[in-house]
Amino acid sequence: MSRGRILGGVSTSVHTWTGDLFHFPKGKSSGTHSGRLMATAAEYGHNSWELSIQVDQREGDEGMKFKLRVKGDLHIGGLMLKLVEKIKAPQDWSDHAIWWEKKSCWLLKTHWTLDKYGVQADADLRYTPQHKPLCIQLPNMKTIKLRVSFSCVVFKTVAEICKALNIRRSEELSLLKPPDDPKKKKKKDKGTESAFDDILNMDVAGGALGLYSKTMTPTYDPDSGSPASSTSLWFGENPMMACQPNLPPEELAKLYKPLTLEDKAAINAGWLDSSRSLMEQGIQENDRLLLRFKYHSFFDLNPKYDAVRITQLYEQARWAILLEEIDCTEEEMLMFASLQYHICKLTLSTEPLTNSSEPEIDEVEAALSNLESTLEGRNADKILEDITDIPKLEDMLKLFRPKRLTLKPYKEYWFVFRDTTISYYKNKESANKEPIEQLHLRGCEVIPDVNVTEKKFGLKLLLPTADGMNEIYIRCDNETQYSKWKAACMLASKGKTMAYSSYRTEVKKIQSFLQMKSLAPPPGHAAPDVESMEMNAECFVSPRYAKKYKTKQLTTRILEALHNISQLSLMEAKMRFIQAWQSLPEFGIKYYIVRFRGSKKDELLGISYNKLIRIDMSTGLPVTTWRFSNMKQWNVNWEIKQVTIEFDQSVSIAFSCQSCDCKVVHEYIGGYIFLSTRSKDQNETLREELFHKLTGGQD
Repeated sequence: MSRGRILGGVSTSVHTWTGDLFHFPKGKSSGTHSGRLMATAAEYGHNSWELSIQVDQREGDEGMKFKLRVKGDLHIGGLMLKLVEKIKAPQDWSDHAIWWEKKSCWLLKTHWTLDKYGVQADADLRYTPQHKPLCIQLPNMKTIKLRVSFSCVVFKTVAEICKALNIRRSEELSLLKPPDDPKKKKKKDKGTESAFDDILNMDVAGGALGLYSKTMTPTYDPDSGSPASSTSLWFGENPMMACQPNLPPEELAKLYKPLTLEDKAAINAGWLDSSRSLMEQGIQENDRLLLRFKYHSFFDLNPKYDAVRITQLYEQARWAILLEEIDCTEEEMLMFASLQYHICKLTLSTEPLTNSSEPEIDEVEAALSNLESTLEGRNADKILEDITDIPKLEDMLKLFRPKRLTLKPYKEYWFVFRDTTISYYKNKESANKEPIEQLHLRGCEVIPDVNVTEKKFGLKLLLPTADGMNEIYIRCDNETQYSKWKAACMLASKGKTMAYSSYRTEVKKIQSFLQMKSLAPPPGHAAPDVESMEMNAECFVSPRYAKKYKTKQLTTRILEALHNISQLSLMEAKMRFIQAWQSLPEFGIKYYIVRFRGSKKDELLGISYNKLIRIDMSTGLPVTTWRFSNMKQWNVNWEIKQVTIEFDQSVSIAFSCQSCDCKVVHEYIGGYIFLSTRSKDQNETLREELFHKLTGGQD
């Protein structure tokens, strides 16, 4: 049984273990070379036996096999010493450790005896390097070969990989198995993946990541933001800071594959278990894994220190848009295309790729800001402007309920927004009387329904009820009105009012996003010159949208959208792209096929950074939403593979996972709870123990 509780805003976890200590898939060993010597009569004493050990040499060298006469009280350290003495090879064996193929586990506790581990005469052991080469596809779809730890838990291995690549906040990333696709294997012969065949070999001499400092956090030069010490494997400029050129349309079309929610659930089942090592999960040297931002909660993104992190985030977002792994409207697709084109132009310009042109963050101002936040309360978002006067919004807006039969879809009402509640009346004069209806927004879903070109500014609200979600549409008259009401609704869904200091920031962010989406050139501006675009416009949109337009039409629309962002610097443009990606309704939702307790059919569970969503598999529409902020505790019954979660107001849900092991879902939920505990005053210390308490489990 594994249990996580949230008490008084502090996340804790208690684990009770049942069953076997290890998970035991079968393995195999190779190499045949007898290193057996004649044993003395004393060695054949009471309770001794012969133990077979395969010794893996450096890559390319043939393995050797030895037999040692041992007793059950021999500890692992003594076994390795005995083995090295018998090998008699002048080699550094410090990175070698013993791997038990049959039990699929490392024997890393050198003080444990063979008896304590349960090693007997039939155990075929391997004395093998702990660090091996791994092919890692980065978010920008480029593959590197890096020597990584196959014996550490994946959480620590990912931290070491990120340290080598100069990516801060490694807890947001993890390793994903590539999805099995037999069609892709057949197409590979036809050059399907030719664009990604090149592998950058970073497996340099002495580059075993586990041999670096164990601080897990590189130190940065305060002026350039580059590593101040030699903890990174890069010598000279880091190529991971540069954006990759867009693929030709025909190459992009080969990669494009429409994904159903069930397809996405199958892909999400491939996340590795962070509490077990690569070898324990069947990963072999030179295997290929995907390094991705798993948790979509990006903490403390700072252009000064996060050049690589921001670039890789931009690349992951870009590929998600181009391959339609996330839904967006046609208007949004063109906005993303214009940002990509602008970033491509800046990347290919003759200017060096440095952060010198980026706006500097004033260190004194930042320190004073942090001090103010500390004095007022840890989270600046919770600072009230005036606790005695909570603002309210009042406007004439249009309302539509799709489930009610009506001849006129949208009808005008006088709306009043106060606290976390919307009340609407027949007209302004009736506002002192009882409202027609009150809408309580705490826990609701806020989905934009916008087309800036067509002057359509709407909001879709999904309000939680006992039997599902109540759907309501609200239509605003203009951008300003929409920005205020959307920001208020988003805060209210989290239980916050417009008195919170983040309200004004959110309004400005929404207005900026709407401005980017505007495709019409400003008054007085000439129509764009199609010939001025030096790149193929079809490279910047998904293949489905590329088919909808002729190249000239597409070029015109991208250039029209470009006028809103043409003044942005390279880093600003990447940050805008990431922020626009974050504003999409589907952003950060990972899908899993589950079966809820008491239900006879499979459904989808969506896991986001702040909520769980129950989704009807046939329609793809949300049925109910539960927020992490209302979660009291969660339990996992590992025997029947069932997750049980308790929320406020005596709400309890339980489900079993159909598309993956429940450990994957358990780790996702615990991981997001872990990320919510981060704060800037932690000095970037990675609290690995807390992560494992919240996410750990047993197979």
